[in-house]
Amino acid sequence: MSNMSSKLHSFFAGEPGGDKREFRKLYNTLAAIVCTCILAVLLLTVSWLPPFGDPGNPTNNEILAKYIEEGVQDTGAMNIVGSVILDYRAFDTFGETCVLFVAACAVLALLQDNVQTVTATSALRESQPPRHEVILRTTSLLLAPIILVFGCYVIINGHLSPGGGFSGGAILGSALILFAGVYGIKHATRFLNMRRYNRVISICLIFYAIAKGYSFFMGANDLETGIPLGTPGKLFSAGLIMPLNIAVGLIVACSVYIIYVMFSRGEVY
Repeated sequence: MSNMSSKLHSFFAGEPGGDKREFRKLYNTLAAIVCTCILAVLLLTVSWLPPFGDPGNPTNNEILAKYIEEGVQDTGAMNIVGSVILDYRAFDTFGETCVLFVAACAVLALLQDNVQTVTATSALRESQPPRHEVILRTTSLLLAPIILVFGCYVIINGHLSPGGGFSGGAILGSALILFAGVYGIKHATRFLNMRRYNRVISICLIFYAIAKGYSFFMGANDLETGIPLGTPGKLFSAGLIMPLNIAVGLIVACSVYIIYVMFSRGEVY
């Protein structure tokens, strides 16, 4: 036990020698064992699933039937997928959006050593936009706003047609990445930097938690939420689904873009 403690101390203290190499070998071995156990559990779980193509498999159940038959009446959304992820299972979606925020925090933690340091090479690279042909730069300048408008359309109409916050947010993020790739990170960060990213993410997550928490509390106690569902098929309908779609879309777009920026520069402002 004392030998293992000394190895751990020498490893984390960065002391050279054989102890560090031995601990790395032990670490790799334990990591391989843990990954193998996880893989075995996953494969065992898959083996318990009903066989594909078996005529005795259930083709429907009461939950799916409720979503299909009563989804429009309960949520006011024409898009059944949107009604499921942002109404029936809205807290699952809230957890997924939190995962994106945690991913950005993880990237920030990995690059924390370079947060306050900007090398001369990096500063020179950011001061000069990438050299591209005039046709590419002009086309990107015209195409990026169109992609942004289309992403907003997908988000806002997520309760009426296929789409929603995740897909629309990915489209918005791709437009920002296109602009950053062509015109340079320095110009792109004037629109969205880490400070603005933190504000947008915090506001969206707090709004999502409060709005859906209020709706859940009222519904769980058989009380009227006071949120009108509107007329199904209209733009302003489906209660909280459209505002929640907007919040999710902003979270996805900002997270995708800011992770790209952090990995591209290797440092964070």
